[in-house]
Amino acid sequence: MLQEIRGKTLSVEKQGAGDPVVLLHGLGSTANVWEPAVRALADKFTMLRFDLEGAGRSPCAGELSIDSWVADLAAILDRNGIEAARFVGHSLGTLILQHFAARYPERVLKLAFLGVNRAPPEARRQAVRERAAKVRAEGLEAITDAVVKGGLSPHTLAEKPEIVAFVRELLLRQNPEGYARSCEAMASSVAVDPQAIRCPVLVIAGADDAVSPPANGEGLARELPQAKFILIEKCGHWLPIEQPAAVNRALREFL
Repeated sequence: MLQEIRGKTLSVEKQGAGDPVVLLHGLGSTANVWEPAVRALADKFTMLRFDLEGAGRSPCAGELSIDSWVADLAAILDRNGIEAARFVGHSLGTLILQHFAARYPERVLKLAFLGVNRAPPEARRQAVRERAAKVRAEGLEAITDAVVKGGLSPHTLAEKPEIVAFVRELLLRQNPEGYARSCEAMASSVAVDPQAIRCPVLVIAGADDAVSPPANGEGLARELPQAKFILIEKCGHWLPIEQPAAVNRALREFL
């Protein structure tokens, strides 16, 4: 359903019953990446997912930033009567949740990070800005195949053409300007002090993730006060859909 959040229209969905679990997707993705998780966990939890402003069915109403997405998340919780929840983030969603947990610790019961995204090093910032410029100049078609190949594991590319097709569709259906602004928001992000995240955290990495290598997730888990690290084989950066059974088993046990 569409909800008015902070003067903008965002696509928000709720399924299931029980304590709330809030799901945040990554760059170039939408709430649909969480369909396997919703189907696996909605018997136990109320699953709330939404398209970030600038992605999918949530139009880009202005400049985007980590701060604006954090504020949107807080407003979505308020709008839906949620005082505190468990949260699951993928890629860019993990970065947003790190900032949210540091700012609103009382609202975060547990966190699960899939394909950790931390404030990028300078080379990565420049590459993402260049991607935004390329999308504005040439359209999403100019970057889609490279993003798909770089984000999926060799196993997925060889054995799961339906996942390859889904990731291509997620990217190609984005609004080009919304995607470009999302890239720039990520490129401008700052790091969060891991010590500010006090709740239990599950960090899940794909063994073949070239976007966020396992060392990134393992390193963050070591820095967090309460964290567990899990590595999933035959999996790249798109963990929720590349290896949904393994991911959802881990989420169910942790959440």
